[in-house]
Amino acid sequence: MSRGLIFDCDGVLVDSEPLAAAELARMMQGLGAPVDEALVYDAYLGRSVRYVVEAAARDLAIDLAPAMPGYAESLARRFQEDLRPIPGMAEVLAQLTGPRAVASSSTPERLALSLGMTGLAPFFGAHVYSATMVQNGKPAPDLFLLAAERLGIAPADCVVIEDSPAGILAAKAAGMRVVGFLGGSHAAPAGLAQRLAALNPDALIEHAGVLPKTLAELA
Repeated sequence: MSRGLIFDCDGVLVDSEPLAAAELARMMQGLGAPVDEALVYDAYLGRSVRYVVEAAARDLAIDLAPAMPGYAESLARRFQEDLRPIPGMAEVLAQLTGPRAVASSSTPERLALSLGMTGLAPFFGAHVYSATMVQNGKPAPDLFLLAAERLGIAPADCVVIEDSPAGILAAKAAGMRVVGFLGGSHAAPAGLAQRLAALNPDALIEHAGVLPKTLAELA
């Protein structure tokens, strides 16, 4: 029986979270919000653009919607200058076999840029799915269930690789096993080791290189 592997993108495949957090904090500060990168990690990590806009309106009484196109443009420029794949991830993807997909809270445009610039796009082909494609983003299970359906794999036969609490919760809600990933450079500033461990993923790893062994142990 085939096992499906479903990867988050930001912080798992590409080391984008520090760039995104810095740009989002800068943009929100420009609108008068008392926001720093620590708050961005705490409140918005792994969440969709729609969620961030709704949460900012609800919690901070600011309207981010008009500023989001500018944020996307400035972040794209940062990506073109500074984005790198997670260390060791390309080598790991070359080793792994079987069906695989990306399921990310990022927009399709940002996913195409991230995966294309880092050379990871060929590992996934058409199986790249965005939260814009489902009704509810993470921590709801919708996006992971869509990825499993498109792969033709039962949810119980899928393993998710995730770096965010919202993603861990989404994988569990989808009935999938989940590996918490701490290999991004944001893991320490975001306090992810403690936050992910508290959610009891099936495994918790610090480096991409141990992923094949970890997946074998979950088989």
